[in-house]
Amino acid sequence: MSIDLQRVRAETIGVNHRIHLNNAGAALMPTPVLDAMTGYLRREAEVGGYETEDEQAERLNGVYRSVARLLGAAPDEIALVENATVAWQMAFYALKFQSGDRILTAQAEYAANYVAYLQVAKRTGAVIEVIPNDESGALCVSALERMIDDHVRLIAITWIPTNGGLVNPAAAIGKIARRNAIPYLLDACQAVGQMPVDVVALGCDMLSAPGRKFLRGPRGTGFLYVRRELMLQLEPPIIDHFGAPWVAADRYELRPDARRFETWENNYAARLGLGVAIDYALSIGMEPIMTRCRLLADMMRNELRRIPGVAIHDLGRERAAIVTFTVAGADAEEVQRRLASDGINVTTSQPSSTLLDATARSLPMIVRASPHYYNTEDEVARLARAVALLAA
Repeated sequence: MSIDLQRVRAETIGVNHRIHLNNAGAALMPTPVLDAMTGYLRREAEVGGYETEDEQAERLNGVYRSVARLLGAAPDEIALVENATVAWQMAFYALKFQSGDRILTAQAEYAANYVAYLQVAKRTGAVIEVIPNDESGALCVSALERMIDDHVRLIAITWIPTNGGLVNPAAAIGKIARRNAIPYLLDACQAVGQMPVDVVALGCDMLSAPGRKFLRGPRGTGFLYVRRELMLQLEPPIIDHFGAPWVAADRYELRPDARRFETWENNYAARLGLGVAIDYALSIGMEPIMTRCRLLADMMRNELRRIPGVAIHDLGRERAAIVTFTVAGADAEEVQRRLASDGINVTTSQPSSTLLDATARSLPMIVRASPHYYNTEDEVARLARAVALLAA
């Protein structure tokens, strides 16, 4: 299946105004997503918020089915929340740790996750251990296997780090986790929407992701997958009467599905937009999306490598649609500003966002460009020409 580029660009109004290469931050929403959300909000204004929710109940419930289809999961294993951080935290803080428990993670782990490990370690005496990288810069699976013992309580990694195109071997990690009955939490923020995701094949117990990135959904949306067998053993760190109905004066009962990780009030227009964004991606096909994303990212790396003074900082044998680079003699924020003045959206990645990896590689702040399937080869070439002028 090939992507109808003319159609998807016609349904992406932002391409008429900018070259948007910040899809790892927040991608441009397609018009069906925008129409669904504005239509829902208009209806709320006409008849009321509760009443619109009742009217749209079937469509809203369908969002769970859309997420489940995207991930190869069951709808009752899906929770919808405000963002990927909340999704990840609801899973992580539902686990119980004690002194001596080992949390294994990756060198390129995201800051929001790592500070949570530090907090739990401080509270409980659990120990954080970083799995070494292999010679390509990806997490070393054989090193992980050697680290396994009865004290490992959790394996938690970021699949695609925020600071580069590296793709960690998530499925190989899952095989080790399943073989040793160790819970496995996968941060899929940068993976979902730009490549196929199958939680069964990955072997993960928990997976978190947002709507705003490569899925092209609205900001303020995210979801959590929890494997049913584990989910029924977990009590969320925070509950209300939606996730845990109050059934007697002295007792509540957790819901028998992943919605135990949700709370009662939600932005239903955004939820509906998330569902439409997922259905939009699935209608195009995740394999064609991945193929085009990687084609454009590889083209971008090749073009930038030809420019004297430009250094590419992506690791791994397998690389996704995040390209990070620096320009000699220009700091990353200045590069971002200059590109923005040329109508090109990129962003920067702070060393503090992946502190262990940045320290190990002596990385400064770097420029991050992330193409998506609706970008064109000409837009990638225009980025390279603009960077070449900066580097001259």
